Amino acid sequence: MTIIFIGKAMETIGTLLIAYAALKVNYRFRKEHKVDEKVFLEMKHEHYLCIIGMTFVTIGFLLQLDYFWNI
Repeated sequence: MTIIFIGKAMETIGTLLIAYAALKVNYRFRKEHKVDEKVFLEMKHEHYLCIIGMTFVTIGFLLQLDYFWNI
């Protein structure tokens, strides 16, 4: 394993952890607080965008992983 691979792996894990934390806070806020419909829909939209972002980060890491194995 190269230092570049380790750096990319740590970056990916860190990004996913931050996104996961944001999702947990968003979910907890929606469940525990009274919000109007407009705010609720915006939070739901952000939830889906966060999941899509996490998917892109994971796919990007897997594509880079293939590149590192072929070096």
